[in-house]
Amino acid sequence: MKYYLVAGEASGDLHGANLMKALKQQDARAEFRYFGGDLMQAEGGTLVKHYADMAYMGFLEVALNLRSILKNLKQCKQDILAWNPDVLVLIDFPGFNLKIAEFAKSHGLLVCYYISPKVWAWNQKRVLRIKRVVDHLFCILPFEVDFFNSWDMKVDYVGNPLLDAAAAFSPDPAFLEKYQLTNKKIVALLPGSRKQEINYLLPDMVQVAGRFPDYQFVIAGAPSFSSGYYEPYLNGRNIPVVFNATYDLLTHAEAAIVASGTATLETALFNVPQVVVYKGSAITIAIGRMVIKIKFISLVNLIMDKPVVKELIQQDCNPEKISAELELLVKNNTYRQNMLVDYDELDRRMGEPGASAKTASLIVKYATKN
Repeated sequence: MKYYLVAGEASGDLHGANLMKALKQQDARAEFRYFGGDLMQAEGGTLVKHYADMAYMGFLEVALNLRSILKNLKQCKQDILAWNPDVLVLIDFPGFNLKIAEFAKSHGLLVCYYISPKVWAWNQKRVLRIKRVVDHLFCILPFEVDFFNSWDMKVDYVGNPLLDAAAAFSPDPAFLEKYQLTNKKIVALLPGSRKQEINYLLPDMVQVAGRFPDYQFVIAGAPSFSSGYYEPYLNGRNIPVVFNATYDLLTHAEAAIVASGTATLETALFNVPQVVVYKGSAITIAIGRMVIKIKFISLVNLIMDKPVVKELIQQDCNPEKISAELELLVKNNTYRQNMLVDYDELDRRMGEPGASAKTASLIVKYATKN
């Protein structure tokens, strides 16, 4: 069968690649065409557009880049129709993908949505739109099932694909030597995969690094950028940037400073104490605070429904407060251990690996029936 996938950011590329791998095991004749990234491309098929040209963060940034977004939407719609897939698989990225879902549904295509839009966070009435334009929705967070059921929408809970990625990971025994990281304990910096995230967060992270001379800070570079992109942010500091080695970095990290997003959950799965940071334009944050109706921004706290990790947002996201929290993470053993105990409970709630295989099996079943 022919599978058209749309992923618009680094996390979607990771989950899309694992899903493609699982689909190939379920369907020996699987053909792929997609919007995605390097990881999906490594699984074969045809990459139409890289997510690096698509990911915009925040209300203001989307408005400023509206022309590019509309161009990408037009290209995606035309390419889907020209290829005429058996099934369209949309991966997260709701601002873009729900428009593609509506278009595809109007043309009679089977629409599967992997990693539910976070409609429980704001404008919950969007569920009505999802019910109209999505044939099968696959949820990866435990609490989402009850939420959609409350709207009389049947969904499939498949578990979390990050568990698949973590379970498949094999540490590189030469990692520390390769990057000359053998002398000091490591603090991982995960500033995100979008230009806007890096621009807002990395300067503060670099300032924090200067306050902890006994630790080696290391940046997890986004695969869509080069080391040269990060150089202007470092102000001459010795902060290595590692690419395609985030899990190796987390394996060896004593603590981490992490941009809000999927990476917060990955960091917890690797048992690394962390502080979560987020900063955006004043307009984006103001709008967000008016419309977003959740207590937390990090996946760790949302799943646990309590403040397991510290969240520093906007004006609280500054070198002083980040440094104070990092000081607790690396030097207060009781504070560290309490967080690690909560991580154990998080692991239990997350369940076992297998999300990619389960989702692939369901997609093949639904596409075959269609």
